[in-house]
Amino acid sequence: MSGGHQSELIKQGWEALGAGEFDKLASYYHEDMIFVLPGQDDVLKGRDAFRSALDSVGQVLPPGFAIKSMRYCEGDNEVMNVVEWTADKLPGGSQLAITFRFNDQDQIIEERWFIDTEQWKAAF
Repeated sequence: MSGGHQSELIKQGWEALGAGEFDKLASYYHEDMIFVLPGQDDVLKGRDAFRSALDSVGQVLPPGFAIKSMRYCEGDNEVMNVVEWTADKLPGGSQLAITFRFNDQDQIIEERWFIDTEQWKAAF
């Protein structure tokens, strides 16, 4: 899919996350999706595991975490999302990148975070 459609899906997902609409967010993902956690060897496998993890999303974000801006770069069935963010212990902010890969039905099949893990840890 092209023309910004998949970027729109990602934007809607961020809106659902911000509103606490975790079931809606999970509905954008394929049942066999994977989520690669930042700086960890752990991989969440499956939409049900992803949905369960959303219940504790506040515990994995640094105190005062706020998104300041986002950019979207689309490729063939993937979107790279660059996120500028701040936190209480990192008021100057930083960036992270997330790759979202889609299947032919526009469901997310992979979400992979790229982040400076030492900086992330220091934000706690």
